[in-house]
Amino acid sequence: MIPKFDPKELDLVDVPGFGGMPMKSFSYPLNKHDHGVATFQKKPWWQMMQAVDAQIFTPSIIPDNVARGFVFEAAPFDANTQGGGPDMFGVEWEYIKTVGGSMVRPGQPFLDDISEWREKIVWPDIDKWDWEGSAKLNNDTFLKKENFNQMWFQTGFFERLIALMEFEGAAMALFDEDSQEDVHAFFEKLTDLYLKIFERICDTYPNVDAFFIHDDWGSQKETFFAPALAEKMIVPYMRKVTDYLHSRGKFCELHSCGNNYKQVPNYIKAGWDAWAPQLMNDSYKIYDDFGDKILIATFPQNIPEDIMALQTTEERGAAFAKLPEEEQRRIAREYADRVCQPGKPSFYNFYAAHWLTPAFREELYKQSRINYSK
Repeated sequence: MIPKFDPKELDLVDVPGFGGMPMKSFSYPLNKHDHGVATFQKKPWWQMMQAVDAQIFTPSIIPDNVARGFVFEAAPFDANTQGGGPDMFGVEWEYIKTVGGSMVRPGQPFLDDISEWREKIVWPDIDKWDWEGSAKLNNDTFLKKENFNQMWFQTGFFERLIALMEFEGAAMALFDEDSQEDVHAFFEKLTDLYLKIFERICDTYPNVDAFFIHDDWGSQKETFFAPALAEKMIVPYMRKVTDYLHSRGKFCELHSCGNNYKQVPNYIKAGWDAWAPQLMNDSYKIYDDFGDKILIATFPQNIPEDIMALQTTEERGAAFAKLPEEEQRRIAREYADRVCQPGKPSFYNFYAAHWLTPAFREELYKQSRINYSK
């Protein structure tokens, strides 16, 4: 039984936020670990916000994290000076300071054809990664038991093909019937590698609670490939990953950018516990149609039209912050009443962080606590 909301919970305390940056949080009646578990078990006490309520973990011993310029652990990391370089397969990434991320240097794909993978790919020896040193650095320091610790894993299946072949080559390898046998063989071996990595992660970092695995499947307007193709070519390998992680007691969230409503049945078949759709998606429709089968990160879709017409999230957030406080609170209450339902919960989408004014956050926390305790 979830206890009723107590107004004292709105008292603010200092906590580490995204990447360890300090921020304010409420006086939660449940620690972040227990509430993260409750949320993924579809019994949240309030509307979980990943940027606030989950600890991102991307250790530098995994080469992809350094290559992508996305390292969060106990040791400091400066993406501008340390980001980029080879990933675990030796593919070179270049960190672009102006966009805050990395990309594979274009024009010279590692594989011209997927049939070359057996001859050209040198598989990483993960035993050479400094697991023991990373454990000493992070366990019970960065990875505290009272936090909900989420291991982000940067490169899934289609994304790995893109890194090796560039986008056009990767897409054609999936589509071309003459290439599909080689893709299946590569994905089988890639799955074996990932399972070995995930086994080491589970053994090395016992306080990791969940995995957040990346595999982008869509563009602004549409999914990259038909659901039937994804089901045939990618879903079986994802399912092996989620089945293994579930057997180790870990939760599994998929990061998949793009307009991917059509692919949600595949996400469910692949065994994912949660998905955070980007803002071009209709998160209410996804929640309505699939929220009883997969935990959806929703976002408010009752924002005034003149604000939504602005070009950037920064502009929209600034305009939203200028609304009267009671208007912000009304929007938060309506959002909570729409998607914070006992038995069919959601969580707050980190892509919509620009709406999180102090008034909106407070009202959302309060209303979601009230709703989930009914």
